[in-house]
Amino acid sequence: MNGANPKTAMRRGTAMSVAVLIVFLAAWQWGPGLLGIPSFIVPPLSAVANEFVRMLSRNALMFHTGVTAAEVIAGFILGSLLGAFFGYMLGMSPTAEVALSPYILALQIAPKVAFAPLFVMWMGFTVYPKILVAILIVFFPVMVNVLTSVRTVDPDLINLARSFKATRAQIFWKIEFPASMPPLFAGLRIGSTLAVVGVVVGELVGGNMGLGYLLAFGEGQANTPMVFVTILMLTLVGGIAYLGVIVLEIRVLHYLPKRALGGF
Repeated sequence: MNGANPKTAMRRGTAMSVAVLIVFLAAWQWGPGLLGIPSFIVPPLSAVANEFVRMLSRNALMFHTGVTAAEVIAGFILGSLLGAFFGYMLGMSPTAEVALSPYILALQIAPKVAFAPLFVMWMGFTVYPKILVAILIVFFPVMVNVLTSVRTVDPDLINLARSFKATRAQIFWKIEFPASMPPLFAGLRIGSTLAVVGVVVGELVGGNMGLGYLLAFGEGQANTPMVFVTILMLTLVGGIAYLGVIVLEIRVLHYLPKRALGGF
């Protein structure tokens, strides 16, 4: 397998993925009926497709999807920037790490769902509480990955740079920052999916727009197909965000082997 042509392996993998998708869709359509599962528990694929078409015209599905996507993007970008900033700051300053790490850890341990009602009380039924919850969830994995990468840089490289009279800024930009890029993108991959979770939590707690609102609305009406449609749209938003990170990673880390970049 290791000596296989990459293009051949890609074609085989794509064919297998499509086959699995077809089997899954067929099982979804006919499986519940064959197993005697009521449609209000697991609706067939056709019912979900019909509900999708209905929601496009009557429930402004694309508008709510756009609202959630915008909140995910904002929360992901801001959370990633803050996580990277604190990761680099704590990694370069042991004193700052000792001083701030307990408070950052306490913020991470506190359940994010508990913050959502508080943010709603502070800011009302706006997009800001959802973005803040997403920021909190994205922040920690990015920060930890960056902090760990800076802390594990080969000290011999740093000592060599210092022997050539390199400044602290030069050491950071020439050694520590490049070394942190692969772990940073690993954290961004995780954060891109967690941002969707944070936004949905905020919309479920106090939202009048977005897919989380539609999810709660469908639950209140006991409309199972509507809930399935909303879950699928949330999965689509998260998948696009994840793929966006992968595309950016390939462009930035083009010097790494493609096999390392192509995996999940």
